[in-house]
Amino acid sequence: MSVRRAASGARTAPPATGEPGMTVDELAARAGVTVRTIRFYSTRGLLPPPQIGPRRVGRYDQEHLSRLALIEELQHQGMTLAAIERYLQRLPADLSAHDLAIHRALVASWMPDGAEDLTRDRIGQRVGRELTDEELDRLAAMGILVRGAEPDVFQVDAGMLHLGVQLLDVPISLESILAARTVVMEHTRAAARELSRLFRDEMREPQEEGESGPQRRERMKSLSAHMQPLVVQALVTAFQRSMREELRAWNSEDG
Repeated sequence: MSVRRAASGARTAPPATGEPGMTVDELAARAGVTVRTIRFYSTRGLLPPPQIGPRRVGRYDQEHLSRLALIEELQHQGMTLAAIERYLQRLPADLSAHDLAIHRALVASWMPDGAEDLTRDRIGQRVGRELTDEELDRLAAMGILVRGAEPDVFQVDAGMLHLGVQLLDVPISLESILAARTVVMEHTRAAARELSRLFRDEMREPQEEGESGPQRRERMKSLSAHMQPLVVQALVTAFQRSMREELRAWNSEDG
């Protein structure tokens, strides 16, 4: 089902699960955007409609938040709204909020390193709850935030913040989380190096024919823009399939 069709009408709220969802103002605060931006994305079909709760108030969930973060990241990459709509339409229809967050993190990895300065209160607004000192320390250990010179001001990796907060609730030791992060970083860097080598090989022949530096940079930028969505989707799909196979093998051994 296309994104535009998904946004053609409001959804009926499912049975109560104890999760009230977010109002549009709460969603805007957590995403770090304006309500006007959310309305605009919705009219373009980039965001699915909210669930309609009591008093006809629209309620948004974690999937909306993750999708909104992905849209914002794709815009930072320079993609047009039409290109973003095509990108979202190519994603599997059953992607969870967690899967969307992984897509967002992978897309962000194509951008230069950067951090956003946020106060403790603003971090709480982004994640939907106040974080304790211990939780902030765990996020700092994961490399997701760094304490600034001023009290309660942090440099935050916005692309990884929501994933990091989700990890806080996982019943696994910090040591194991950091070890897993090391494994992921090593393998993704290896993949990035190989992809960069392929890109350089692709660009080498035109350069030998006298292509100028600016022309080469522009062509490299165009190649990256075309390849990025394909690479991100391929990485996510391959990783998910590999993890399912490993989990099946693990369960078979236990059984």
